[in-house]
Order: sequence, then C-alpha cells, then structure tokens
Amino acid sequence: MFTFRKFTHKLIKTKLMNKFDLEDRLVKFSVLIIEIVNQIPNSKAGNHLSSQIVRSGTSVSLNYGEAQSGESRRDFIHKIKIVLKELRETYVAFKIIHIAKLYKNEVKIIEAKKESNELISIFVKSVETAQKNSKLNKPFIKI
Repeated sequence: MFTFRKFTHKLIKTKLMNKFDLEDRLVKFSVLIIEIVNQIPNSKAGNHLSSQIVRSGTSVSLNYGEAQSGESRRDFIHKIKIVLKELRETYVAFKIIHIAKLYKNEVKIIEAKKESNELISIFVKSVETAQKNSKLNKPFIKI
C-alpha cells in the first residue's frame, strides 16, 4: 500500500530528497498554516493559538533556510534543532486546536498534524545524523 510517509522516508533513505525538496515541503507547510489560521474563529483562544502557530509554524521554513547558511556544523545543528523545537510546538498547538474544535475545516487540521509529525521525524533523524557525523569528524555537508 502506498503512503506519503513511506514514500518520503524512502526518498530520504535513497537521498533523492534534497535540501530543495525539503525546503519546498516546509514552505508548503507554512502556507497550510496560514490557510488554517485564516479560518480559525475570532475568539480569545482562537486568536491566541492562531498567533502561536503563525509564529512557530512559519518559522520552520525561515529557520531551515538560515540553517542552510550555517557557518559550521555546530551552527547548522543548532539551527536544525530550532526547526525541530518549533515543529514540536506547532504540533502540540494543532492538537489543542483539534481537540477544542477551533477550526472550520477538520481535514486541514488533520493534514497539518500529520505533516508536522512527519517533519518532526525527518528533523530528529537529521539532528542525529549531523551529531553522529560531527563526532566522527566527517566533512561538513548540509542536508
């Protein structure tokens, strides 16, 4: 059975997914967040969570772009960890939005939760690989 998750992991394992594919995926994730935020009800909780996911969710694309210009492996790892931290924050916010039913389109919320979870998996692996390569003194090559 074909699933997007298996396909993505296969791309990563075979190194067919390059930094531009991942960057495009992060940009699409940020756009999905903007679409969702524009539909969240105008309430105290809705406004708070909207602001939160706009900041944390769109920053992943921007921080990833910044990581690509990392000055060293240590700087790169630090910036990728920021992306991971923001993804986790965004995922939890989507869980709250979903449980509290602060949405107009549940399908988009489910899609955003799934995508943020998959991106978390990608970046966990990226951090692990970069740290392992750092300890082995392998050449600094960005994802």
